[in-house]
Amino acid sequence: MSLGAADRLLLASARRGGVWLGLTVVTSLLLTGAGLALPAVMGRALDAVLSGGDTARWITFTGLLIFVLVAVDAVDDLVGQIAEARSTAWLRHTLLGHVLALGTRATRTFTPGDLVSRLVGNSARTGNSASGLVWVVMGLVPPVGAIVALALIDYWLCLTFLAGMPLVVLLVRAFLRDISDANEGYFRVQGTIAARLVDALGGIRTITAARTVDREARRVLAPLPELRRHGLGAWDAIARISARGDLVVPLLVVAVLAVAGLGLAQGRITPGDMLAASEYVVMAAGIGGVLSSLNQLAQARTTAGRIAEVMAEPPAAYGHERLAEGPGRLEFRHVTVQGTDGPVLQDLSLIVPGGALVAVVGRSGAGKSLLAALAGRLADPDEGEVLLDGVPLRRLGREELRQAVAYGFERPVLLGETFADAIGFGTPTPSAEDVVAQAGAARADAFIRHMPAGYASRVTGTPISGGEAQRVGLARAFLQAGRVLVLDDVAASLDTVTEHHISQVLTGALADRTRIVVTHRASTAARADLVVWLADGGVRGRGTHRALWADPRYRATFQPFSLPAADTAGGAR
Repeated sequence: MSLGAADRLLLASARRGGVWLGLTVVTSLLLTGAGLALPAVMGRALDAVLSGGDTARWITFTGLLIFVLVAVDAVDDLVGQIAEARSTAWLRHTLLGHVLALGTRATRTFTPGDLVSRLVGNSARTGNSASGLVWVVMGLVPPVGAIVALALIDYWLCLTFLAGMPLVVLLVRAFLRDISDANEGYFRVQGTIAARLVDALGGIRTITAARTVDREARRVLAPLPELRRHGLGAWDAIARISARGDLVVPLLVVAVLAVAGLGLAQGRITPGDMLAASEYVVMAAGIGGVLSSLNQLAQARTTAGRIAEVMAEPPAAYGHERLAEGPGRLEFRHVTVQGTDGPVLQDLSLIVPGGALVAVVGRSGAGKSLLAALAGRLADPDEGEVLLDGVPLRRLGREELRQAVAYGFERPVLLGETFADAIGFGTPTPSAEDVVAQAGAARADAFIRHMPAGYASRVTGTPISGGEAQRVGLARAFLQAGRVLVLDDVAASLDTVTEHHISQVLTGALADRTRIVVTHRASTAARADLVVWLADGGVRGRGTHRALWADPRYRATFQPFSLPAADTAGGAR
C-alpha cells in the first residue's frame, strides 16, 4: 500500500460530503473572513473613541462581526458533522462491499477482528477528515491574512514576524513526523487487540469449559503496553510542540509588539493600529488550531492507509457468459493450489460426470474441502482451471454461477432474522411452501414447528443443537440447489438415521443434479455413484466404493483415528 492510495481514499471520502462539504467551505470562509476583519474593526473603534470620531458605527460593526462569528460557528459545526457522517457512511459501505466481494480471501488475508476494527473505528476516523481537510486549508488563511495585515499596518511589523517564522515551520514538521509514527503504531495494535477479542468470543464455550478465562483475558490484552506506548508517544508529540510553541510564540509576540510600540512612539501607527497588531501577531503565530486540524488529518491519513490495504486486495473477477442447458458436468484441468507449506492440490485433473453423486474422501489435509470450494469458485486455483458444462468458471457472471452451484457446509452460519429467513437466505423470492418442503427434506420441519413461533422464531433467540443447525443449513442448500450441489462434510453432526434420510433425498428428489459430497463416512461413500479418493495432492483413486475398498490404504481413511470433525486444508467454510 502506497501513501498515494491512502491520500486518494482520503480525498474520495471527503468528496462524498457533497453539498455539505461545500457549505463547510463557505462557513469556514465566513468565519475566517470575520476573524481577520475583527481586529482591524476593533482598532478603528479604539481610534474613534480616542479621537472623538464615529464611535457608534465602529462599535456596531464590531458587534455585528462578533454575532457573525458566533452564528456561523454554530452552522459550521452542523454542516461539518453532516459532511463527516456522509463521508463515513460511504466509506463503510464501500469497504464492506469490497470485503464481501473478496469472499473467503478476506479472512485469509486479514483476521475478522482486524477487519471489524478497520470497518468501524478506522472508517470513522477517515470519514471525519471531510471537515478536517477544510480546516487544514482554512487554518492557513488566518496566519497568512494576519501577516498581510501586519504589513499593511507597518512593514516593520511584518518583517519582525517573518524573521521568527522558520522556527514555527520546524516545529510543525517535527510534530507531523512524530504524530504520524505514533498514530500508525496505535491503530495497528488496536486492530491486533480487536482480532484477538473476536477469536476469544468465537471460542468462548471452550474457554469457559477449560477454565482459562483469566489466561485468555491476558492474551487478548497483552498488547496493551505497546498500545499505551504509542498513545503516550502521540501525547508526547503534542506536549513537545505545545511546550516549544509556548516558548517561541510569546517571543514572536513580544518582538512584534516591541516594534509596534516603537512605531506608536514615533507616530507611524495609531493606538488602534497597536491594538490590531497585537491581535494579528497572535493570530499569525497561533499554530494551535492548525496543529489540531493537522493531528486530526494525520490520524485520518493513517486509518485511510489501513483501509486502503484492504481495498488493494483485488476481488474475484467475474465474466459475463451464461450457461447453456447441461447436466452439470464439472472438469478440473491441471489444477494446482498452493498452501502455506507447499501445494495442497498439484496438477489435479478430474471429471465429475453430470448428474452423478460423487463422494470425495481422504485423510485430513488431503484437500477435500478445497476441491469442494473450487467447484463453485469459493476459491480459485493458482494454476489450471475449472469448467462447468464446458464453460470456465471465471467466465461466468456472478449470478449465473451462484444459481448454478449451491453449497451446504459442515458448520452452517444461519443468516436472517427468523428460521424461514435462514432457510430462504440467498434465494430471491422463496415461497413459504418451498421453505417448508425443503425443511422437511432436511428433517428440520418437525423441530422448527415445535418452536414457540414456528418458522417465525428468531434465530438468535432460539437455542438449537449442532445437528439441528446442520439440518437448517441443509434445507437452505436444498432450496438453492441448481445443477450442482456441493455438500462439505454436512453429515458430521447428524445422527445415523438423519444421515440415511439425507442420502435418500440425494438419491431421490435431487437425483437429477450433480452432487458432490465431502465425507468421512464409509456409509456415505458406499451410496455414491463415484468415489474420488484424494491423497498426496492429487487423485489417488477413482471408482466405486466397493472397488476401492480392496485397497487397505483406502480403508484406512475411514478408521476412527482419521475421522476428524473438520477438514481445514485450505478449504472455505
